[in-house]
Amino acid sequence: MSDVRREGGDDQAGIDELLERVRAGYERLGPQEAKAAAAEGALLVDIRYAELRARDGLIPGALVVERNELEWRLDPQGSHRAAEAVSHGLQVVVICNEGYASSLAAESLHRLGLYRATDLIGGFQAWRAAGFPVEV
Repeated sequence: MSDVRREGGDDQAGIDELLERVRAGYERLGPQEAKAAAAEGALLVDIRYAELRARDGLIPGALVVERNELEWRLDPQGSHRAAEAVSHGLQVVVICNEGYASSLAAESLHRLGLYRATDLIGGFQAWRAAGFPVEV
């Protein structure tokens, strides 16, 4: 079995370092800030998989988009976009279960031109722990 590695190891990072670099590129929101942003028109986007949504519930008003569809559904120029994906200036708050996958998803949305994309620190679990509404 061969050991395939990229040369020049400087560009290789573990997930913790990658998350640190990605998160340095935008301001993340805590539950209170995310709730306030939603009240001001930000789009909350729940990327958790179906089993977690069924187990823990949903944030009222959040758009549910599976992670593997996120870029297609939020691209304002895309043919498969969600009705809510109206412009690159839309503030999007990506929510996963605990705030890890959402950071990588927010960074991907930045690459797509959604320059106001961010994520929820602590994810859905932080939202629920803050006592904010959850539909079961």
